[in-house]
Amino acid sequence: MNYFARMKPLTLIGSSIIILVILVTAVAFISKKDEKIPEKHLEVVLRDLGHRLLLTAGDSTSRVLPVKKINENRYQISFQNDFSFVSDTLINLVQREFEKYAPATDYIVNLRNCTQNETVLAFEINNKKGNIIACRGRKLEKSCYVIEIELLQPGQFNFLWLLLLIIPLGIIGLYAKNRFSKKEEQEPIVDNTDYIPLGSFRFYPDNNVLKTENKTIELSEKETKALKIFAENINQIVEREKLMKEIWEDKGIVVISRNVDVLVSKLRKKLSDDSSIKFINVPGRGYKCIVE
Repeated sequence: MNYFARMKPLTLIGSSIIILVILVTAVAFISKKDEKIPEKHLEVVLRDLGHRLLLTAGDSTSRVLPVKKINENRYQISFQNDFSFVSDTLINLVQREFEKYAPATDYIVNLRNCTQNETVLAFEINNKKGNIIACRGRKLEKSCYVIEIELLQPGQFNFLWLLLLIIPLGIIGLYAKNRFSKKEEQEPIVDNTDYIPLGSFRFYPDNNVLKTENKTIELSEKETKALKIFAENINQIVEREKLMKEIWEDKGIVVISRNVDVLVSKLRKKLSDDSSIKFINVPGRGYKCIVE
């Protein structure tokens, strides 16, 4: 019997860990899948960008060569013939195309001369760190150019760290819960003469609780004070002034008569399991607690 009692918390912890691993893995997989840009879509966007750049340069006949994928996030656009254009034309075209077709929000564009293999224009669009756009207004001479575009990956949340955080927190929470439960079990209310019998209830004013055979009801400090006054005056009228004075005014708190009504209403609810206990309102005076 003790063996299975020990196994139950371990089974619960193990099950919780497995469920968390599955959930975190699933969320990470879905997020990664949603963020990935289809290759064909990206190729079409980049070829369209090259086509429009040639049109602005007055070239409607030469071809945009196939887009090359240099690595996971970098792509190259090259052209059949030499051409000339203004730097702002490329900057504006890239921003417009990327805003329209949304292949990425952050990226770096690098324009290189094919012959000298030198960078003649570069700029970065970055929503977090700020845009870096230089060399505006320059007319680039007619030459062979290639455009390299690097798509910057947005900062991704590391789900592994979340998992490593959740698991120990879950275990600590479970351990703390078990510790408190055991503490409550080890410190039961002693059923002795310290309680006041009240119908089917045992009222422990020092512990602020009511007990029946299978139920424990916690009371607030004010509820305990009020119930103790009524329990010491069963079947007798307890004046409102007495309740107000002993519960509130002795502590320097000024209240109205309505506070007494609210407090008695709370006691009615907590003692509702025993229909023999009644709080009777005596108009103009106070309340009477009777036990039939």
